[in-house]
Amino acid sequence: MRFNFPICLIILCLYACSLHKTEVKAISKISPASTIPNEIWPEKQKPCFNGAYYRKLVSSNDYWLGIEGKVVLPQIYFDETRRNPKKPQQYLDNPSVYLGGRMGGQETDIGLTWEVIKDEHGKVSSDRKAFRPFLRRTGHQSGQLAVFENAPAEKAYYWYPGEEVKLSLFLVGEKKIRFVIEGAGKKFQRDFDCDGYAPKTIGEFKRVNAIDQFANEGKPVQKSNTRVEQGRWKETNLYREVNGKVVAVPMKKERYTEMMCPDPKYFSVKISDSEALQGGETIAINGAGY
Repeated sequence: MRFNFPICLIILCLYACSLHKTEVKAISKISPASTIPNEIWPEKQKPCFNGAYYRKLVSSNDYWLGIEGKVVLPQIYFDETRRNPKKPQQYLDNPSVYLGGRMGGQETDIGLTWEVIKDEHGKVSSDRKAFRPFLRRTGHQSGQLAVFENAPAEKAYYWYPGEEVKLSLFLVGEKKIRFVIEGAGKKFQRDFDCDGYAPKTIGEFKRVNAIDQFANEGKPVQKSNTRVEQGRWKETNLYREVNGKVVAVPMKKERYTEMMCPDPKYFSVKISDSEALQGGETIAINGAGY
């Protein structure tokens, strides 16, 4: 097939510009009642992965471009018997609130985790004091290595229980996603290289509330009285191209697989009818169960 180079160049530029513009907050949001042509619906169940207490909502594998959500960060009540023997000011349980996805065989977890901070004199705290952004990806068959990184330990990137923030994760081009967190007068933005992620590729996206456990990945959860309560998602949306425009699609109950791991007894989830249409809910997690 023969191409007219100037015309192709214009088309490519328009597509690139459309991806770039999707970072703008003015992306339109469709009604929860709207339908998407040929939409794939999610699985009814997914297996749990051992190592943490977590509630996860996972989309279907479809042509999604990312995910966003507004959340009030939870209150934390630690189990004093579960201090880290190597770092007694810290605990073996660690709350996190994050987004993520899986595309091209590569998984990402990107959001906020309870972390140490630096004071105004540059001294690192011995205990964890605030939620700080983190970005994690698994390795990829391209040879790209797995990586985990935190946002700088700076006051501008500390968030606290009770603060409302907006988290978004968006595919901005081939092999690149953009993470933005904004709220309480602070903002963090980072473009993150992920070789498995590309436009026009099927993938899934998720949001998670968790009590992670130190050095326990892949193992049965450790008994704990740590509680994480009053975490409230006001809304959750998936990004998608519909009729040539990128829109925010409400992540209502029909659009996700619900997971409460390792067992629903550790979770209290409250959802009103209106919240169910917008991907909203209030979550509490208790290692001792409810």
